[in-house]
Amino acid sequence: MGILQTNKTAVDSKTIDFSLAKSKNLLLIFTRNPELGKCKTRLAAKVGDESALAIYKFLLHHTVQTTAGLYAKKTVFYSEEIWEDDIWDTSIFDKELQHGTDLGERMANAFLEGFQNKFEKIIVIGSDMHDLNQEDLEEAFKALDENDFVVGPAIDGGYYLLGMKRFKPALFKNKDWGTSSVLQHTLKSLEGESLTLLKPKNDVDHYEDIKDNKAFAPYLKHM
Repeated sequence: MGILQTNKTAVDSKTIDFSLAKSKNLLLIFTRNPELGKCKTRLAAKVGDESALAIYKFLLHHTVQTTAGLYAKKTVFYSEEIWEDDIWDTSIFDKELQHGTDLGERMANAFLEGFQNKFEKIIVIGSDMHDLNQEDLEEAFKALDENDFVVGPAIDGGYYLLGMKRFKPALFKNKDWGTSSVLQHTLKSLEGESLTLLKPKNDVDHYEDIKDNKAFAPYLKHM
């Protein structure tokens, strides 16, 4: 088993929005174990496995920094196995393993567990969104004060964030996960519901998503 080098993230209490403590908030962070040849495969087809892995680790560190100061319970859901000594500091993040036959079932199980544990507002994100920051997550949780659901549309036709105050099974069924139809079918499942749509953002799946972004330049020097 590979282990990421431990890199604990300091949290500045001034960045925490304590107004979010008024309700029981849970952030689910879905992550893939960062192993060579097993992550960012579409990106790797262009930049190579080593560069793709380096980029993914960079994105993981960004996600840690983005979420560590958020006033919410935070659980990291690993794709393959739980790594005890990695960048996800156990004093800040709980750790669990994803369970299910596809992404929809795995997310559904995570949401169900959260509601069974009496959390009132639950949001799921991935771990590869460079455009996402803490303020975006605070906005999403606050949106659930007024509406039952919140969605962050991804520019590629998926979504980078999904949140809810009550479980809705249809959101996790009959979706072609990883395709450009996911957002459309998700919004179809939410017709008639009270919903907040956040600003569209770009996720990182292909070389074209990062080629003009200076943050990724160190990883693309050979391109």
